[in-house]
Amino acid sequence: MTQNTPRKPTRSEKLKPAELVGFSAVMALFLGLVVLMSTRDVVLSLIGFGGTFILVLVVIAMLVLNMKPNAIERTDIDEQNHPLS
Repeated sequence: MTQNTPRKPTRSEKLKPAELVGFSAVMALFLGLVVLMSTRDVVLSLIGFGGTFILVLVVIAMLVLNMKPNAIERTDIDEQNHPLS
């Protein structure tokens, strides 16, 4: 007998988006601090921080979209597409 109850995501699966945004924020903060220490211009540092944050988020999103799902993820996708079967 098969169960029709959906599998609950693990804690690491739930925190994955937060990890990716955090990684982007750390990289942007690094660049923002480097610009601030080298130019001492706060506005230029904030512009560099914001631009880097957005750029890294877009690159990470493109890389995540390129990943192929494994067998467990494929069954979850199939269950979501056909919940009553």
